[in-house]
Amino acid sequence: MTNNNLLEEEIRQLVSNVTEVPFEKLTLDADFFKDLNIDSLKAIEIVAAFEKKYRIIIPEQDIPKIRNLRKIIEYKTSR
Repeated sequence: MTNNNLLEEEIRQLVSNVTEVPFEKLTLDADFFKDLNIDSLKAIEIVAAFEKKYRIIIPEQDIPKIRNLRKIIEYKTSR
């Protein structure tokens, strides 16, 4: 398994734990709001958990852009 696959699995598990959405339903491009019915409060919890786990600060203007797993992974790998 590559580092990117491990990172994807790790982030998918983190989002699943925060949102209680089954791991299998969390595809890379499933939109948190449209496809998974995650509300804005849960979305903020996802961002907070991500920031804490990876010791990253996501600027406020970037938060609305993070709408699926792919965007979270891209954010992590670009830092």
